[in-house]
Amino acid sequence: MLISRLTFLTFLLLFRFTNGFNATAAKVDVGIILDLQTPLGKMYKACISMAIQDFYSKNSYKTMIVPHFRDSNSDIVSAASAAIDLLKNTQVIAIFGPQRSIQADFVIDIGDKVNVPIISPATSPSLSPQESPYFIRSSWCSASQAKAVAAIVNNFGWREVVLVYEDTNYGSGLLPFLAEDLLESNALVSNMTAISPSADNDAILEKLFELKKMQTRVFVVHMLPPVALRFFKMARRAGMMEEGYAWIIADALTSLLDSVDSETIEAMQGVVGVKAYSPKSSEVHNFTGRWRKRYRQENMEFERSELNVFGLWAYDSITALAESVESLRADASPRFKKPVGRGNLTDLEAIGTSNSGPKLAHLLRNFTSKGLSGDFKIKNGELQPSVFEIMNVIGNSANTVGFWRENLGISKRLSGDDGSDIKQRLGAVVWPGQTSEAPRGWEAAAANARKLRVGVPMKCRASQLVNVSIDEETGEVNATGFCIDVFEEAMRSLPYPVQFEYIPFQNAEQNSTYYNYDSLIQQVALKKVDAVVADVTMSATRAQQVDFTIPYIESGISTVVPIEESKESAWDFMEPLSGELWLTTGAFFVFTGFVVWVLEHRLNQEFRGPLHQQLGMIFWFAFSTLTFSQKEKVKSNLSRFVVIVWLFAVLVLTASYTANLTSLRTVKQLDATDFPDITMKGESVGFKEGSFVRAVLDATQPDKSKFKVLTSFEEYHEALSLGNRRGGVTAIVDNLPSIKLFLNQYCHKYTMSGSIHRNSGFGFPFQKNSPLAPDVSRAILEMKENRKMDQISRKWFGEGACGSSNATAADSKRLTVNNFKGLFLITGLSSFLALAIFLFIFLYKNRLVWSSDASLKHKLLQLAQIFDREKDDSLLRSAVVNEKMVAPEKSKAISCICCGEVKWSTIELVVTTP
Repeated sequence: MLISRLTFLTFLLLFRFTNGFNATAAKVDVGIILDLQTPLGKMYKACISMAIQDFYSKNSYKTMIVPHFRDSNSDIVSAASAAIDLLKNTQVIAIFGPQRSIQADFVIDIGDKVNVPIISPATSPSLSPQESPYFIRSSWCSASQAKAVAAIVNNFGWREVVLVYEDTNYGSGLLPFLAEDLLESNALVSNMTAISPSADNDAILEKLFELKKMQTRVFVVHMLPPVALRFFKMARRAGMMEEGYAWIIADALTSLLDSVDSETIEAMQGVVGVKAYSPKSSEVHNFTGRWRKRYRQENMEFERSELNVFGLWAYDSITALAESVESLRADASPRFKKPVGRGNLTDLEAIGTSNSGPKLAHLLRNFTSKGLSGDFKIKNGELQPSVFEIMNVIGNSANTVGFWRENLGISKRLSGDDGSDIKQRLGAVVWPGQTSEAPRGWEAAAANARKLRVGVPMKCRASQLVNVSIDEETGEVNATGFCIDVFEEAMRSLPYPVQFEYIPFQNAEQNSTYYNYDSLIQQVALKKVDAVVADVTMSATRAQQVDFTIPYIESGISTVVPIEESKESAWDFMEPLSGELWLTTGAFFVFTGFVVWVLEHRLNQEFRGPLHQQLGMIFWFAFSTLTFSQKEKVKSNLSRFVVIVWLFAVLVLTASYTANLTSLRTVKQLDATDFPDITMKGESVGFKEGSFVRAVLDATQPDKSKFKVLTSFEEYHEALSLGNRRGGVTAIVDNLPSIKLFLNQYCHKYTMSGSIHRNSGFGFPFQKNSPLAPDVSRAILEMKENRKMDQISRKWFGEGACGSSNATAADSKRLTVNNFKGLFLITGLSSFLALAIFLFIFLYKNRLVWSSDASLKHKLLQLAQIFDREKDDSLLRSAVVNEKMVAPEKSKAISCICCGEVKWSTIELVVTTP
């Protein structure tokens, strides 16, 4: 009671000279339980005292809360005893504190028992306001930072993380939330290491050396300052604050970095942390100055301590309590309802239940205001989080390098509320070792890292792909082949050394010659091996169990069929060209012959004579150009132009005909060239054992009896040679790489036929979330760009000269008019142009005939007579005169059509009447 009276007198003197002090205000007692021997507890006390002073100095109120401070001495029992003392002897209507989660757990239960609100800054997720109706959390729950930490891990692409936590209820409470959010960010928690608060430096060093042996180099630390400060000093001594390591610290430590000694700050260089963000307003700046002055006056023994967001939350919480008490108008009347008619009561039962507690708790559990910490919003008893600040320890302090907000993610700076200016990146981060390059997060050549276990099948369908043997004397595994060379070259291309060993796998089944690749994938999923090197086809089903690299060889599924000669037929010579093309070509032969006859008829004696001879000449001359055997000489330049263009067209047509006829005579054209068509006809299809092809075949043919399992290229050859009727197969269905190897050996006997069904290709399967998978994928891309992949392909697959002769039946098609549209267009235009020029000149020279008054029939007849005469007899042609012309005995100028010349002569006139 003496302490309570002294506290009241202190505040009475404090407010005596303030304008807002009301001497008649009802005094309301409030309990404050803090660890007053710690810097954080002293910071809380100064902020709470200043909050009460500031609140009642502004206006006159009907009530005034009076704080009663109790020291919990960092002890659970002391905190619980202090709470009972405040409730029993002071009858406080609310309690602020304790500040530690393990202490608050007991005090919250007491508050629920007596209906008194407990306003605690404890951050542990194990304390739930939903389970305790009188618990109000006045700080952000530590679980809210898990998404921010996961966002940092995801920002740098780290795939594995080690969690290091304080071995207390507070430390372990965050682990489930961190593991879940990291998993959503595609990061795996590979290890969780607990550090006991009572552990000495040697014990901490021992734990650190165990972590150092691991390959993971990303550590998330969740500890309170007393343990964390010693931990980082030991981490520096263990050589784990060097280049290649990444450390992320949680809010509880990041928020207190300003109060950490210089030696610890030096040991934590490059550490990244998250902490609750509070706006840097002028009110906060002024308050910080007043707080620092007061704190130093009250705590001369502490060398360094800075105000943080926890102090601002405490300030706003007490302000919220004062406003709620004023709204409730609580007074000094009996505050507890005592139990009646019961004896042998304990101290806690004797307290009774608070009269104003339920109403006060209701006001506090849903409270919103604008405070020093920004938007101070308590909903359902929990202070709602908003923005986390991402800090980087550089030099003597921690610098801001970015922010994290819910639904907006990471940004370099805070922008508008709509997030329109948000960019998903951080500012410049200095990592341990004073490097600006982000650590890979994973070290392949760790001190005691085991070798990478790479599974290989003992038997593969093609030795050029994978060939494995074991030395009987030494037991050494020797692996060769295309897949092996690609994998080893990718390992050599990585920016860090990787030691690996091949683990041979025998047959999965006794009756099976080759290892089933689905079983091999299962070995990776069960973590029997770390990766597999074989001709493994990537698929969606397999990708659910493992992580594939990008395909190192494109693949697909097609069929192989025997090469057979075409069937004998009397009309095989007609096959290269379609019927439409035959008719079109013939029409152009006739048309070209006609055009040449027209152009040569008046000039060339060989194109004259009886009608049947001239008709024969038209067909003879045109079709003789097919074999370039025409002997007639053309005299007209227009004829020469037409013949040259036509001979070019004939050359192209004959060359195309010859090439296509050769192809059709050497390649078998099956009626069914694709495996769905073959299986629909009831014919047998072979495929390799244990391959991905089986799933494709099952989808196309329900009759499994038509499938025959083959194990080697020799069996391929034997089955195809026998054929379907003699117990063999009609076609082989396989991956393109295997087909290519098979055709290299039997290129003159078999060919690839039908369409190619593309798939994802061959990839190397790794364990889920393996950091090696993306690195190997990048190495494969580099190999493709620098042509190393081509060199390996040529080594095992050859140059492909033999396979080039294996044209598929689909490549040998009949030629159609569409293939020669341009050629016919050029030929036709040339002929029409020459014919048009000739007709123009002819009509021009005979313009008197065309301009006469005779009938059209008579004009055409006269022109035909002129056309039919040879050009040398043109001077003797008849002239057409009008009935009104002068008598024959008179000399007149008569226009004669003769090679374009106008001659004057006196001739006998032949008068023609219409």
